[in-house]
Amino acid sequence: MQRKMKIVVAITGASGSIYAKRLLDQLTLLSNQIETVGLVLSDNARDVWRYELGELTIDGYPFNVHAKNDFFAPFASGSAKYDAMVICPCSMGTLARIAHGISSDLTGRAADVMLKERRKLILVVRETPYSLIHLKNMQAVTEAGAIICPASPSFYSRPESFEDLADTVINRVVDLLGLQQSTYRWGDDTDI
Repeated sequence: MQRKMKIVVAITGASGSIYAKRLLDQLTLLSNQIETVGLVLSDNARDVWRYELGELTIDGYPFNVHAKNDFFAPFASGSAKYDAMVICPCSMGTLARIAHGISSDLTGRAADVMLKERRKLILVVRETPYSLIHLKNMQAVTEAGAIICPASPSFYSRPESFEDLADTVINRVVDLLGLQQSTYRWGDDTDI
């Protein structure tokens, strides 16, 4: 039997709260593969979530929510052996701080832990267009071992709603985490 994963999810203030919500929904559905999920939100994440999605519904999820400056959270140390971290959506400011090793909050510290421990760090960046600074920061974190997974939805599964469209990104994130899921796979649909 596969060992259950310990996952960190950080939500920043970039637009795209629907991606964060769909990720939390998906992790809830896959809870049989997960030991624990540690969750941290920036102040801006809370504001953007309320603006884009309405009421903040974080308390409805079965995850351990940590304050943005809680450096006593288990995943602030490599000894807690968290397997992976997803920052979704990942603002360009958060990306820049990670790229330059600035651990001024729990999100930055946890990302730093993932990189130094050679564990999986997935950044769901949500910005367009990218500046040269953004691209250089993406290069720096990629060279350090992170995975850039842009919030660029796909259309070949013929999504019918905003949620379906967001899921085309989140399903990739779940695959990158290594969790097993039932989702659209290219080549499985003979009608296309």
